[in-house]
Amino acid sequence: MATTLPTTGTEKLSSSAGGPTRRRRRGGERPNWLGGLLGWVWLAIVIIPIYWLVITSFKLQANYFGSNPLKPPTDLDFSNYKMVLDNDFASYFVNSVVVAAGTLIPAVLISFMAAYAIVRGEGLFLKSTNSLFLMGLAIPLQATIIPVYLIIIKLHLYDTLLALILPSIAFAIPLSVLVLSNFIRDVPKELFESMRVDGASEWAMLWRLAFPLTRPALVTVAIYNGLQVWNGFLLPLIMLTSPSKRTLPLALWTFQGQYGVNVPAIAASVVLSTLPILVLYVVGRRQLLSGLTAGFSK
Repeated sequence: MATTLPTTGTEKLSSSAGGPTRRRRRGGERPNWLGGLLGWVWLAIVIIPIYWLVITSFKLQANYFGSNPLKPPTDLDFSNYKMVLDNDFASYFVNSVVVAAGTLIPAVLISFMAAYAIVRGEGLFLKSTNSLFLMGLAIPLQATIIPVYLIIIKLHLYDTLLALILPSIAFAIPLSVLVLSNFIRDVPKELFESMRVDGASEWAMLWRLAFPLTRPALVTVAIYNGLQVWNGFLLPLIMLTSPSKRTLPLALWTFQGQYGVNVPAIAASVVLSTLPILVLYVVGRRQLLSGLTAGFSK
């Protein structure tokens, strides 16, 4: 006669818990087909325009309209790049670099010091200043283009690069202050107190403590504002008239005639103007990703 051994409570618990655990593991291993399909669709949406832009830059204008837009050229032709470089591309590139650097350096420094003062300071004035910066986020550039134009005229800065730099700094500060103040606010107060006990001033705590700890946020803000300034079109269109003062987005008009558009040349100029942004991303990739990750985790 067969006998059954009594099971202990531990064995019952392990046997009863084993089934659902195995079921959960099996259920968790199911592939997410919908998420994968949407991921491939999004990748195609991003990759196909870039692919078209690159292959079009190597095509001739004569046979561009008669060929398949997505078919790569049989022979790589660099005449479009040569045409772009011969049409004062270097001058336009230098203008864009001057405007971007002249905007980013003051905007980031002013925003960083303002964010530190708002977080570390006390008083009604600083709170009202923070509200004033937040109000700047609700005002788009398009709504203020006429007052900005009149101010630039009164300052006798029309048709100069300062006419682009000064408004760009003003519109870059509100969002930069908001992002940097959130990062500075998460710095432990004990670190500031320990430096104060050691005799450090607010200026020393600003640059020796807050600045290194918020470096990812500074890089993130700089890259975001740099993209906005580098790709800006409305301000150069309104504030500049001389061809020698044009920036890269405005210089694309050089390849637009009265009766046609040189699409391969425009594609080549866009590729060349994108290379500095790509280099900037490669250089600050780690700081940018850490800054975005920290921002999403807050």
